[in-house]
Amino acid sequence: MKVLLIAVLGLGALIGAVAVIGALLPKRHVAVRRARYRQHPEAIWEAITDFVAFPSWRPDVKSVEALPARDGHVLFLEKGRNGDITMEIMEAVKPSRLVGRIADPELAFGGSWTYVISRGDDATTLTITENGEVHNPIFRFVSRFVFGHQRSLDQYLVALGNKFGEKVTCESVGLVKRNGT
Repeated sequence: MKVLLIAVLGLGALIGAVAVIGALLPKRHVAVRRARYRQHPEAIWEAITDFVAFPSWRPDVKSVEALPARDGHVLFLEKGRNGDITMEIMEAVKPSRLVGRIADPELAFGGSWTYVISRGDDATTLTITENGEVHNPIFRFVSRFVFGHQRSLDQYLVALGNKFGEKVTCESVGLVKRNGT
């Protein structure tokens, strides 16, 4: 019984420490990653804007449902590993720039993603900038110290490469920045 009590108290102390450290971390962060593809910008654009086809190449997305537009912006519901997430397209400049954001303020996380497609001599580069927010202090701790803010960007870039039958290398573009609370 004494061992069980010590284990419960220890677990409680650990969760408390994670929550306190998470509460001290900034809610906002900026992460930037990029990868190069042997595709034309139009092919990259088509892949990242054909939202309904995401489940065919993004392992973290099980289904996508188109929603009625709001204020002239495309909306869709992603269902997957991270739950149900309503996304809104804020800007779309074919084939070079796409800006999307989470349109559900009730989630434990949110933010926007800017996708910039640029053509070089022998490859097309997709650079993604995540302006993220993690509201829950425990999720904030996990996002920062367990997964890293760049993990989901890398997964997306690699999955896009897999869609085209390419193995890509994800690169940092500057440092991850953490903005005030």
